[in-house]
Amino acid sequence: MKCSIVRLPCHVIVFLVVLFIDLETHFCGVVETSGKVPAARGGHSATLFGSRLIVFGGEDRNRRLMNDVHVLDLETMTWDVVEARQTPPAPRFDHTAAVHSERYLLIFGGCSHSVFFNDLHVLDLQSMEWSQPEIPVDLVTPRAGHAGIAIDDNWYIVGGGDNKHGCPETLVLNTTKLVLSMLTRVKERDPLASEGLSVCSALIDGERHLVAFGGYNGKYNSEVFVMRLKPRDSSHPRIFQSPAAAAAAASVSAAYALAKSEKLDSSNLNLNSKGVENGLSKQNMTIEIDALKEEKRAMELSLAEVRAENSRLSEKIDEVNSTHAELSKELLSVQGQLVAERSRCFKLEAQIAELQKILESMQSIENEVQLLRRQKSVFEQEMELGKAIQTQGSGGVWKWIAR
Repeated sequence: MKCSIVRLPCHVIVFLVVLFIDLETHFCGVVETSGKVPAARGGHSATLFGSRLIVFGGEDRNRRLMNDVHVLDLETMTWDVVEARQTPPAPRFDHTAAVHSERYLLIFGGCSHSVFFNDLHVLDLQSMEWSQPEIPVDLVTPRAGHAGIAIDDNWYIVGGGDNKHGCPETLVLNTTKLVLSMLTRVKERDPLASEGLSVCSALIDGERHLVAFGGYNGKYNSEVFVMRLKPRDSSHPRIFQSPAAAAAAASVSAAYALAKSEKLDSSNLNLNSKGVENGLSKQNMTIEIDALKEEKRAMELSLAEVRAENSRLSEKIDEVNSTHAELSKELLSVQGQLVAERSRCFKLEAQIAELQKILESMQSIENEVQLLRRQKSVFEQEMELGKAIQTQGSGGVWKWIAR
C-alpha cells in the first residue's frame, strides 16, 4: 500500500463539510440502559460489533486505569461484562480499537500515566480469549491519542504521540495476516503527527481516501488532510511481521475462512463456481507473488542500506583505532617521562636527607664552637687577672728595697 498526502482545495473541503452536515440526525437525549453498567470513564475505546457496542479500558474519575471489556446490546440497551481468559492488555487509555471478521477485537497502543504502549492485543469474541501477536516494537513508535479506521482487511492508524513528540508514521495493519506496514512518514511537527486527531474514509472520484482532521502537536490544528490509497506499486512499504504474528494470523485466517464456509449454501456449489474460485485463487496467488517480490526488493534495499551503514561504521572504527594507537604512543611517552621524573624526585629526596643531616651536624659543631669561645673567654680573663696580680706584687718589692 502507498499513501499520498494532500491538502484539500477549498471546494473539496466545502463538499466534505456539506457531506458531513447533510446527514439527517435526531437527538434522542439520554437513553436508559440496564444490566451491568460499567463505571464512568474517559479515554476508552468504543467499537461497533454488529448490533453491539464493545467498550474497552479508559480511566475513571479517580484516574484509576482499567482494562475491562463491556458490551452494550443496542437493540435491548442492556450492558454485559465480558469475562475473558488469558492475559489481558495492561490497563490503558487513549488507545484505538477495531473489529475484524465480526469476531476479533484488536487493541493497539495507548498509555498509562507514565508508559506509552506500542503493543497489539486480540480478543476472540467467540472463545473470549486474549492473545498478543508479536510485532517489532523497536520499529513501531509507542503512541497514544492516535486515530484508526478499518477498511476491509486493513486497519489504518494515523498520528498519536507521547506528550513530547508526535508519531510521524502512518501505519496499516493487515488484520488477516497481521502484517504491519508503514504507508508514509511526515515531519515530526506536521499536523498529521498529532495527538487527538480524527480520521475517516470517503470515496472521492471513485477512489478510497482517508480524511484526517485536527489534533494537537503544541498547537491545535484545523487543517484537513486527504490520503489517497493506491494499490501496490514500485514503492516499498516497510513490512513488520514476526513468527508469532504469522502463527496468530494463520489461526485468524483459518477461523475466518471456517466462519465464511459455514454461511455458504452447499446447493449453490457447481463447476462454474469452482472455476470462478480457481480463477480467484490464481489471481490471489498472483497478487501474493507480486507482494512477495516487492517485499524481496524492499529487503534487498534494506540489506544494501545496512551494508552501506556497516561500511561507514568500519571506516569510523578504523579512524578510532588509528587515533587510539597514536594516543597509546603518547601515553607510553608520558609514562616514560613520569618514570624519569620519579627517579629524579627520589634522588632529590636523598640529597635533601643528606643536607638535613649536615645541617644537624653543623648545629652541634656550632654549639661546640660557642662552648669553646666561652671557655676561651674565661681563660683569657684568668690570664689577665694573673698578670695584674703579678704586676702588683713585683712593684711592692722594689719599693721595699728602695727604703
